[in-house]
Amino acid sequence: MSIRVLGALSAAIVLWASMALAQHHMATKGPSGGPLRDIVGVHAELMVAGNTVTINLLDEHSKPSSAKGFSGAVLFVGGSASETVPLTVFGDSALKGEARAPIPPDAQVTLILKNPAGKSGQAKF
Repeated sequence: MSIRVLGALSAAIVLWASMALAQHHMATKGPSGGPLRDIVGVHAELMVAGNTVTINLLDEHSKPSSAKGFSGAVLFVGGSASETVPLTVFGDSALKGEARAPIPPDAQVTLILKNPAGKSGQAKF
């Protein structure tokens, strides 16, 4: 094969792969309207209201997933302030924590999550 044919074939493969990935790409917003990230086998939806942070755990179909056995923390960085907020299980499918002060809307958020099997991961919002 000539270099030109190989180049065209390579471009076609890359285009096909990117289209396939786009079809399976996770939504960027959860069912409650918060940003969504994939972490340790679940989708985590971030919800912030005042000084309360809630992480809704969802399965691959955006349905509530059990929070039993999960633990974690959220690190907020906004301006010159930062705070780590521990999370505890809240209801059947969420983790919740309370910051000392209202969380700025432009804060950078890092979620650290551990699933019941002991696998840990982190996601940035």
